[in-house]
Amino acid sequence: MNHSPRLWAVISCSLLVASLGAGATACGSHENPLSARPHDAGEQIAFNQVQGGRPVDHNRPLEVTAKGTGSSRITDVTAVDVHGRHLAGELTAKGDRWHSTGPLAAGVRYTVTVSTEDERGAPGQRTLTFDTTPAKKLLSVEFGPEEGKYGVGQPLTADLSEPVKDKAARAVVERGLVVDAPPGVEGSWHWVDDKRLHFRPKEYWPANSTVSVRSNLEGIRIDGELHGAASTPLTLEFGDRVEVITDAAAHYLTFKRNGEVVTTLPVTTGKPGFSTRNGVKVVLGKQYYVRMRGDTVGIGGSENYDLPVYYATRVTWSGEYVHAAPWSVGSHGYANVSHGCTGMSTANAAWFYENITEGDIVQVVNSIGEDMDTFGNGFGDWNMDWKDWREGSALLAGTRDGRTAADHARLRPQV
Repeated sequence: MNHSPRLWAVISCSLLVASLGAGATACGSHENPLSARPHDAGEQIAFNQVQGGRPVDHNRPLEVTAKGTGSSRITDVTAVDVHGRHLAGELTAKGDRWHSTGPLAAGVRYTVTVSTEDERGAPGQRTLTFDTTPAKKLLSVEFGPEEGKYGVGQPLTADLSEPVKDKAARAVVERGLVVDAPPGVEGSWHWVDDKRLHFRPKEYWPANSTVSVRSNLEGIRIDGELHGAASTPLTLEFGDRVEVITDAAAHYLTFKRNGEVVTTLPVTTGKPGFSTRNGVKVVLGKQYYVRMRGDTVGIGGSENYDLPVYYATRVTWSGEYVHAAPWSVGSHGYANVSHGCTGMSTANAAWFYENITEGDIVQVVNSIGEDMDTFGNGFGDWNMDWKDWREGSALLAGTRDGRTAADHARLRPQV
């Protein structure tokens, strides 16, 4: 059998290696350069920022270049700030230059790691740290409601310290507001106005779950010289799914917990001219005693009233409550005689008061009154169709896919 000289060389080399034993080398005395530990590439690259010097202008892009005329090249660059956010960048095909393509964050420290290889393929590495100048104008975010335990209808709120009108700037804000929620929850931010956003899921929050929200905007450019400031995160716990449905035509209230009817109570709602608003409302708070006066809500003349009211559960800022109304107990279950509130006996109101929680759902149906406002008079968020709700997002307007919604809303599942 004929063997080419090249094949014999390979065979003889293999035999020699086998006979030399572990740790021996043959057929070339040099190690593979790719297996070596990275050397200090400081002489191979140059930065346009100075390490350890004065803070650099955050408006100035970061640039890394390879020195020499092709003897070494850049293979990778990662630039990460103190919050773990990566700076986007672009490397040329020749590996001679990398430059940032996104804006640097203001008032933060960056760590830049550059990987290289020389003409032999040996890897090199160099790390640089530098600080950026602080922002001239800051936008802070205050999340609401206060930390605590709520009913499953409670929306999240975000109040901004500065107005944001531009759609692109609003998109930056939304991307930076991160909601951590249970798996499978689809949700979206909705701009109420230039300084306020609400976040709600497509359906009510899952019962007995935990949701947190935080801002990732610190140092991020939002619009012009406006940058994000540090903000305090918020965590909310949600209890059972409590839904109250008041049928104004039947004069009865149905109290449900986790889908099961707990009780039905006879009630009275608003009489003609003062009819209770239809729609879904969210409990805003509870007060054992409230002095209710008609003149504080624009009711005067023969309809004016001044009453001590007990076991009062508030559902609108304009003064709509579910409360004890012993003066009208003869009408409960039969007629609507109130000025817009839902009244019941003192014993029933006490039970209701003890079993209802801020954030629980209180819905009114079959009233001849107006519909509950979406914003401005409490939380009427659930009265807006989900499609319309998404249109109030700078990221989701015009999109249809639910999975895309969860992505763009920066809603992250808990694990």
